[in-house]
Amino acid sequence: MRFVPLAVAAALALTACTAGKEAGPSLGARPSSSAAQALSPATLELWHGFSTDAEVKAFEDAIAGFRKKFPQITVKAVKGVQDDQITQAIRGGNAPDVAASFTTDNVAQWCRSGSFQDLTPVIEQDGVDLSVLPAVARSYTAYEGRQCTLPLLADAYGLYYNKALMKGEQPPKTLSELTALAKKLTVRDGKGEIKVAGFIPSVQYYENSMSHLGPMVGAKWYNDDGTSAIGSDPAWKKLLTWQKELVDWYGHDRLDRFRKGLGDEWSAEHPFYKGKVAMVLDGEWRNAMIANEAQDLDYGTAPLPVADDRPDLYGSGFTAGTVIGVPKGAEHPQHAWELVKHLTTDTESLVTLSNALRNVPTTKASMESPDLAKDPNFATFLGIFAHPKTTTLPANVNSVFNQEAFSAFAVKWEKGDVPDLDAGLKGVDKVIDDKLKLSGG
Repeated sequence: MRFVPLAVAAALALTACTAGKEAGPSLGARPSSSAAQALSPATLELWHGFSTDAEVKAFEDAIAGFRKKFPQITVKAVKGVQDDQITQAIRGGNAPDVAASFTTDNVAQWCRSGSFQDLTPVIEQDGVDLSVLPAVARSYTAYEGRQCTLPLLADAYGLYYNKALMKGEQPPKTLSELTALAKKLTVRDGKGEIKVAGFIPSVQYYENSMSHLGPMVGAKWYNDDGTSAIGSDPAWKKLLTWQKELVDWYGHDRLDRFRKGLGDEWSAEHPFYKGKVAMVLDGEWRNAMIANEAQDLDYGTAPLPVADDRPDLYGSGFTAGTVIGVPKGAEHPQHAWELVKHLTTDTESLVTLSNALRNVPTTKASMESPDLAKDPNFATFLGIFAHPKTTTLPANVNSVFNQEAFSAFAVKWEKGDVPDLDAGLKGVDKVIDDKLKLSGG
């Protein structure tokens, strides 16, 4: 699963999708499980975001098992579709039968508005046991009691380290160890400019988003009533204080110049490949990219370091992933459910996708399958995903807005433009809560 920027679709208020053709049948009434095999011939349109030849082939291979099971159902897969296209199609009454998204940012909107149909009735009717999924995967696919999507593949985030640059050092397990090692491994020239960074703490660096960093200290985004917890949870202050101290050690301007001079994250010029950065936070997919772009790189993976006073968090991390569901207006919802069920619960299909794309499969059976390719560097991420304290960004109708608001503040903070951290975090709360009120939250 390749990185997808925060979806611009959040700006599209997902209200009633009544334009265009009739809404079509829903999943509320369908054949019994025993009659599913007798579903009438139909052609399903499946939209997904995969686009490269290898990705598309992997997806077609995963669908092959469904075609054997239901030869009377034709699946027409449409590649390279993004969230805003899905949203607009649903609004216009031209929804596909099945849609998959690389991001969980729009799940809350889709569930609340009914843009994606609630799968709960057919899950219960078919006896699908959702306990085969880690609790965190169940949480990022549902909102307000509506299971309107299911997880297809997952991303998990951990630490990559360059073994040559580490010179025998073990990967850090705590933030204080990370700080000490980052300083030890950093190389500067005679003028103090950075030549090699042990670890880049800037929130502007590649995968260092607040959502990915927060689990290192057990920080939470929202209170039980949906309001922002950023200003009241001391974990965020702890994280940002640690981050700013390391930025200041490097020197903000020097770190910024170094960061801006690094190679592109999605190319063979990635600074981790080139020995410019010793340790990076990244997702499991980086293993596949290293295999393709830096075959000679000697590296290891480990869970992210955690707060010194939270050793219980070590081994956990952040996760999210691809979600899939049946949009409102699907022409063949019963057939569509069978396809969704197959892709999200069939072990062979999930293993096929994981082996080809190197994303984490989401069911316990698929993670434990002997057919799953799980070398030590990839196995790290299986452990992170399955860890009981691994967390995700909770579903929220303003998910993209909230992340961007916090990120903008964090950039000002690391630059030294925030004189009072407590007051600044309270200000982020106000921005998020004001938006929630406008959204009817």
